[in-house]
Amino acid sequence: MTLKIHTKAVHAGDRKKAGPHIPVTTPIHTAASYFYESMEQLDRVFGQEEPGFSYSRYENPSTAALEELITALESGHGSLACASGMAAMHMAVVTALADRRKSVVAANALYGATVSMLLKVLEPMGVAVRFADVCDLDALAAAVAETKPGCILIETISNPLLRVGQIDRIAGIAREAGAALVVDNTFATPLMVRPLELGANFSVHSLTKYLGGHGDVLGGVVVSDQPHFESLRMLSRINGPVLGPFESYLTMRGIKTFALRMERQCANACRVASWLAAHPRVERVYFPADPQHPDAATIRRLFPPNLYGAIVSFELKSAGKEEVFRFMDALQLVVRATSLGDVHTMMLYPVMSSHREVAPKHRERMGIRDSLVRLSVGIEAPEDIIEDLEQGLRG
Repeated sequence: MTLKIHTKAVHAGDRKKAGPHIPVTTPIHTAASYFYESMEQLDRVFGQEEPGFSYSRYENPSTAALEELITALESGHGSLACASGMAAMHMAVVTALADRRKSVVAANALYGATVSMLLKVLEPMGVAVRFADVCDLDALAAAVAETKPGCILIETISNPLLRVGQIDRIAGIAREAGAALVVDNTFATPLMVRPLELGANFSVHSLTKYLGGHGDVLGGVVVSDQPHFESLRMLSRINGPVLGPFESYLTMRGIKTFALRMERQCANACRVASWLAAHPRVERVYFPADPQHPDAATIRRLFPPNLYGAIVSFELKSAGKEEVFRFMDALQLVVRATSLGDVHTMMLYPVMSSHREVAPKHRERMGIRDSLVRLSVGIEAPEDIIEDLEQGLRG
């Protein structure tokens, strides 16, 4: 068949079969759709009777490879990679409630956007929302008995005050009530805690944070147990929250070194937290390695030795918004930006950013004061991080 140049420009070079070679890293598959040698085979793939790819709103080879990787890290049954951490959280909660009572008991200390999702998206749609202290098992059990939720939602390490609940025992409360347990595991990562091994039904991550780790990708993931996975993928095929192939590639590349980065960041955070605790301008430090931490016994039981996460929150003495801004503006090495988990150290003002949409009274109940800052410790030399904090506090 002799083709004209216009047709050659569209078709030449494309749709070649892969040869016997195997690339050492997963390629970026940008195709939106796929075809097969016969319509019969395509029909089987569409019907999920045969493995394969048909349309990238359903699955993409690059994204599927990332999902396989994260499933292995979290000891799950399967994963769904999404375009953001909040998309992943929404998919987890919606799946949890799909065939259960439309009621959620959530930790009273959560990421601000998660609180907004519960109160501004799900509650207006008829989902009852109740907040409880998940670090007080009696209080949690009472809230669950009263509301009979379809879903319990917690964070492994709460944002930003770093409380740690007993995931295995909370999972027991959820099981007894017939509720699904959703755990945001972003702060801990699977290096420290794997919630599904402790009885959770879903583990959620913002891939933007420690797993991606380099500040260059936005994404999220839900890791599911076997009973919920089919429903999760079915809802995903309809809603289409899937992560794109470029972001999947970047995240896979980041994950190759995440364990090494996390170990370094945890060690650096211990150094920084100890230094901050002794500084006269610091009122209080929140860090899981503190022997006086209210959840110290749980941390010793659930966390590996010497791994406490890499987030350090602290309050400046007698400081309001103006004093906090002056301190942060004086920083030269620490990056003043939202997010966390990057290779570089970052500082965030929760009242302004992560918990901005949370009502001031609710923030106060959560313990998030105007003097609080959150530090995400990077992989730099700890001496340099401390020196920058020192000169900032002098100002």
